[in-house]
Amino acid sequence: MSSGARPLRICFVAYRGNMRCGGQGVYLWFLVRELARLGHHVDVLVGPPYPDEMPFAKSVTQLPNEQFWGGWFARDRAGMLPRPDPLRIFEPLNFYELAASWFGFLPEPFAFSVRALRQIATRAKLGIHYDIVHDVQCLGWGDLGLIGMGLPVVTTVHHPLTVDRRFSFVRDEGFRDALGTMTFYPIGMQAFVARRVQRLFTSSAESARTIQADFGVRSERIRMVANGVDTDLFSPDPAASRNPRELLCVGRASDPNKGLVTLIDALPHLPGDVFLTLVDDPHPDNVARRRAEALGLGERVRIAGRVPTEELVTLYRRAALVVVPSRYEGFGLPAAEAMACGTPVVACAAGALPEVVETGGGGVLVPPANPEALADAIARLLEQPEHRAELGARGRLGVEKAYAWPQVAEATAEVYAEVVAARRGRPQRTTTSARAGSTRATRSKVSSVARAAN
Repeated sequence: MSSGARPLRICFVAYRGNMRCGGQGVYLWFLVRELARLGHHVDVLVGPPYPDEMPFAKSVTQLPNEQFWGGWFARDRAGMLPRPDPLRIFEPLNFYELAASWFGFLPEPFAFSVRALRQIATRAKLGIHYDIVHDVQCLGWGDLGLIGMGLPVVTTVHHPLTVDRRFSFVRDEGFRDALGTMTFYPIGMQAFVARRVQRLFTSSAESARTIQADFGVRSERIRMVANGVDTDLFSPDPAASRNPRELLCVGRASDPNKGLVTLIDALPHLPGDVFLTLVDDPHPDNVARRRAEALGLGERVRIAGRVPTEELVTLYRRAALVVVPSRYEGFGLPAAEAMACGTPVVACAAGALPEVVETGGGGVLVPPANPEALADAIARLLEQPEHRAELGARGRLGVEKAYAWPQVAEATAEVYAEVVAARRGRPQRTTTSARAGSTRATRSKVSSVARAAN
């Protein structure tokens, strides 16, 4: 902590917290750890799937939900009632989540934000007050209630849901699927709230541009603080033995944004002894598995499942190359983690990947959605062990300098201090990115959220 800076009391609100279920869980766990190391008092309110233990936090409060939307995705509507007590469906937020999920909406961010608002309001009545509330990719209506309480609220958006919606349309197979995509994502709510929080963190210039364009957030309210990597955990091991024919990819094949089909289509252009290890759900209907089998390449694709972090580090250290074939990334954490482990990266020049790979310096870029170009870059690096070693060493140094979590936490805390200083001694009302004339709409939303929270 900088000289003269006082410790802050921070409350994180994150509607999903497990680091094996997405980047937001990784971000939450490590940022809370580093802020605690800086001397800040951090409480966490988190929804399922819950994070690993966080002994460095002052408190971690789990806010359950029934995850009805998962039943909707699985088309298991009969199994969507709460268990073991079905009568819990009549609790207002549970009933809302069931009804919204039944009709194909994602209710989780809104419902979680109201539960978090209730918690923080209850604590305020008990005399527990926060200097700042940090929302992690939720942007639910409950955040407006926090703002109405006079709390400074900041948020992190790695990329807006508009990106997921665009790529969902790619996956859709008909009008019914496209209609589901249109209704599923709570984009209107998130954009409305994003324009009203005090600051919005994002991890790349590419994401910042997309947030400005899609959510209407003014550039001066966005702070570009890169995502972090635990460079002690994700690190080279000189004793580890690399397999010179193994490729590694970390990503969900079910998400067309991740470009796994492009990678599978590149395999026939590579020597027959080159194989791919994929860190993803090993479900029999995995899109990558099905594509590989259709091409007669099933034996060359090994799906490891969602592995523990320590095993993931081992996989990074063992692979000759890590391939990131994404068609869009708001940051590209696997690329940064691979470089931290001294493993060179082949990535598509899409989204923020050029920023991450060029900053780290440990990889090469190819055009997106181009299996031949991807295969050519992979083949050339597999034939050049000395160049791979050079890229690996360069990437390690670059990630240590740009993406180590202590630097990320310090930069985040500086923005907190900026927000707290700007609020001190000022009226509760604050300037936002909201359009002129929208104050009445904001007040109406705040009143509605307050009623829902009571």
